[in-house]
Amino acid sequence: MATGRTAHYLDGRTATRHRVSLTISPAALQIAMPDGSGKEWPYNRIRQTQGTYRGEPVRLEFGPEPAEVLVIEDLALLSDIHAAAPALAQHFHNPARRKARFVWTVCTGLGVVLILTGLYRWGIPGLAAAATPYVPAMWEESLGRRIVDHLAPETQQCRDPERLHKINQIVQTLAATQPTAPYRITVSVVDNPAMNAFAAPGGHVVILRGLLEQTTGPEQLAGVLAHELQHVYQRHTTRAILEQTAGTLLLTAVSGDLSGGLAWGLEGARTMGALHYSRLHEEEADLGGLRMMQAAQLDPAAMIAFYETLQQAEQDHAGAPDFLSTHPDMGRRLATLTSLAGPAPADARRLLPGEDWSDIRSLCRLQAARRSGPDSADLP
Repeated sequence: MATGRTAHYLDGRTATRHRVSLTISPAALQIAMPDGSGKEWPYNRIRQTQGTYRGEPVRLEFGPEPAEVLVIEDLALLSDIHAAAPALAQHFHNPARRKARFVWTVCTGLGVVLILTGLYRWGIPGLAAAATPYVPAMWEESLGRRIVDHLAPETQQCRDPERLHKINQIVQTLAATQPTAPYRITVSVVDNPAMNAFAAPGGHVVILRGLLEQTTGPEQLAGVLAHELQHVYQRHTTRAILEQTAGTLLLTAVSGDLSGGLAWGLEGARTMGALHYSRLHEEEADLGGLRMMQAAQLDPAAMIAFYETLQQAEQDHAGAPDFLSTHPDMGRRLATLTSLAGPAPADARRLLPGEDWSDIRSLCRLQAARRSGPDSADLP
């Protein structure tokens, strides 16, 4: 028998504490009271109500309510009970397992983190890819229209009908290579100096003035449009929106604020403010755009030349042009496109023959000049 343990005894009827001595036998806990009397608590009738967590005293209760109570500061008492009566002590906390429990808790936490990380990085993209083909084109077109209304409102669009018609001719030349696509492609030009273009779901493409004015010919603009149209036809934007919304819902479900996460995710999808394509999607759009140029009998060298212009702009300035801000490793991609393009086709088609491209690409400034007066703009 193990002896020498002390505790405080409460009879359950008064708040008076009595210091007692404990003896641990194979069948029961023996209690030596201050008056010389003794009590015996069989292990199978003792209830442990405290002492499971670090820093807690051990509290044992016995009998009906109001129960008799023992309060023990030394956690080793529980170890002694497990050593003396292992079969009868299963309902008591075992301090020897505390370290193992801590290890299991840490491992479980790490496992949950790894599962959530895997779900966020691979599971959600996989589910989004599987769900995207089932998204109705009408829903995509409606969502794309709302995105364009938000990011390219009509008050900021360059609406010169004649020049926009010529840009649309370029679009239709490219779109003709995808006769079975369910989208009607629409292009908007926004009076914004940033060098950027983006595709919204459902066939909407937006070009900013800064990028349009950097092109030296319609074939270079066709290269940009071919890249963006591939995002439309391969439904990269729709998939990215599904991933963003699902990822936000996952994170907010973990945090407990599901309603707030849903609102945030849908707003993020609407504005595309935090939307980025993956490296794979960008490479797919590059290669698909190159093939689209070739299918339209256009020289893909114009596409590559414009990318080189943007790459040079990146080197000449502190940051990358907006069009390249989510397009990593441009040098490697240019090398890939150059190798796949091959030699220039002998019968390459020319877009808008006989047209003054410098006049067409300046449609935003020309429109501004007409609004302000004939002598107010310094046009290139």
